[in-house]
Amino acid sequence: MGGWDKFNTIAMWMLKIAYLNLLWILFTFTGLIVFGLFPATGSMFEIVRKWMNQERDVRIFHEFWKNYRKEFIRLNGFALIFIAVGYFLYYDITFLRINSGEFQLLIPVLIFIGVSYFITLLFFFPVYVHFDLKFFQYIKQSFLIAMTSPLEILLMIISVIALYIAVLFLPGIIPLFTGSVLAIAITFLSKRAFRRIERKKGLL
Repeated sequence: MGGWDKFNTIAMWMLKIAYLNLLWILFTFTGLIVFGLFPATGSMFEIVRKWMNQERDVRIFHEFWKNYRKEFIRLNGFALIFIAVGYFLYYDITFLRINSGEFQLLIPVLIFIGVSYFITLLFFFPVYVHFDLKFFQYIKQSFLIAMTSPLEILLMIISVIALYIAVLFLPGIIPLFTGSVLAIAITFLSKRAFRRIERKKGLL
């Protein structure tokens, strides 16, 4: 592949990634954010999964829209669960800040729940688009895989921080290279964890 071909390939992939990010934002707002975020994010991760599986000629809008409609109800069910747990954590953190002396024993419990919530959410979308499971199994497996993948979790957190720093210096990338870039990083690291677990199962 010559220099021009390499440049053209990189430029095309940058356009695809930017287009996917724009679709993610558009469909999140189409669902009034609250009802659009999880279906749009699930659709974005589905496109990234196809890319990672070497499906290069993905019809991005067609696949995104198809998945958005198909998974809208179920993914909003998960959104409701995560929002409820998130609200519970926020309420408890606020409560403990006011009454920390009286309820110190609850602080470690709340930290454990908060960390579990965060790492489960990091793995949720990759697990959702890679596996065919029953409803609550998606949350359970996301948590279990996250608990056995400390390196991948660390690298995901570094990816989030790196993207945050990039946005601070280049806010213009927000509509083009935020959600989709993070989805690529998280999917790549999740697939590493999936493969490692599958290899371990093969040795049992």
